[in-house]
Amino acid sequence: MHAGRYAFLLGCILFTFSAVAQKTKGQLQKEKQQNIERIKEVEKIISETSAQKKSTIGELNAIKQRIQQQEELINSIKGEVRILDSEIGENNDIIQALEEDLSKLKKEFAAMLYAAQKANNSTTRLTFLFSAESFDQLIMRMRYMEQYTATRKLQAEEIVKVQDQLSGQVKEIEGRRTEKSKLLNEELRENDNLTSLRKKQSTVVKSLEKEEKKLRKDLVTTKKANALLDKLISDIIKEETARAARANSKSSEATIALSSSFAENKNKFPWPVSGGFVSQKFGKQNHPVLKGIILQNDGVNIQTKENEKVKCIFEGEVSTVAFIPTLGSVVIVKHGEYFTLYAGLKEVVVKSGQKVSINQEIGKVLSTSDGNTELKFQILKNITPLDPQIWLRNM
Repeated sequence: MHAGRYAFLLGCILFTFSAVAQKTKGQLQKEKQQNIERIKEVEKIISETSAQKKSTIGELNAIKQRIQQQEELINSIKGEVRILDSEIGENNDIIQALEEDLSKLKKEFAAMLYAAQKANNSTTRLTFLFSAESFDQLIMRMRYMEQYTATRKLQAEEIVKVQDQLSGQVKEIEGRRTEKSKLLNEELRENDNLTSLRKKQSTVVKSLEKEEKKLRKDLVTTKKANALLDKLISDIIKEETARAARANSKSSEATIALSSSFAENKNKFPWPVSGGFVSQKFGKQNHPVLKGIILQNDGVNIQTKENEKVKCIFEGEVSTVAFIPTLGSVVIVKHGEYFTLYAGLKEVVVKSGQKVSINQEIGKVLSTSDGNTELKFQILKNITPLDPQIWLRNM
């Protein structure tokens, strides 16, 4: 393969690899920016939970979430560094190939110049031309000399092109090394932040461990409130089931259609709040501080900012609006044979029997005396609780 074509092919290969890498790098940069935005949000939640100057479970949950996002941010930066390492390696390979290409071109050009100097001697040129055995051979030799001159010119232009390519690759690799250096410094700073967060987490855990009696008392109060909530859910669903049994066929068909529509939207539902994080998942989990204590959650707890609006995740009808001590106000919305529950509200702007639409505001989240703002959210199919995180889209 001609040296110039070889260099051009390598350039194309580099462009292809760079295009793929840029796309991946762009995705990582987007993830990094999203993590930065989430970090700002959690920092706001931490500041609200720590405003009371005492350690709380809410503060601990927020710090844990902050650590998780910090780790994700660092992983995004590491991913960018890996891509840059790959690109720098590719650039080095291209530079080496171009240097070899340039060396061959220069050797070929030097040989052509030497031959040209000999050919430029008028006696030699004339001897070469007039020693032709026929007129046709004379014409062919003249054309050969013209082509030889043109080839020398093309060869010189090819050298200039390869030198320009080489210079461009050197500048490109210098830019990537500078970018890598900045990312490594950024990674170092974020690792320092992660270390500080883990120290803060350890301090809060130790402080809470000293409050074991209070935590156990709070746990008893919470269990009583959850028992009242479970009874409320059971009574409401029994009442709705009995009403459905008495309904006419037209009403039953509407219920079936709404249930089917709800089920079809699995993984697509919006979150009931616009920001925050899951502070307690569905099912059984260990207590964040008390050893040997297992917590059962029939939904998810979403820790969010003060005065956060709560919105209905799907169209339906408000079955009940109630108040439970400790938990605050509760709204249950019926979606055919499915139900959604929103507990921990301080303000409610809907009433029983009211038709509601998707993303319609139903109230605001209650903030406790220790600065914790947390929504309890459940999805049920009749009396069976479902994991909301499977039904809601990615936050």
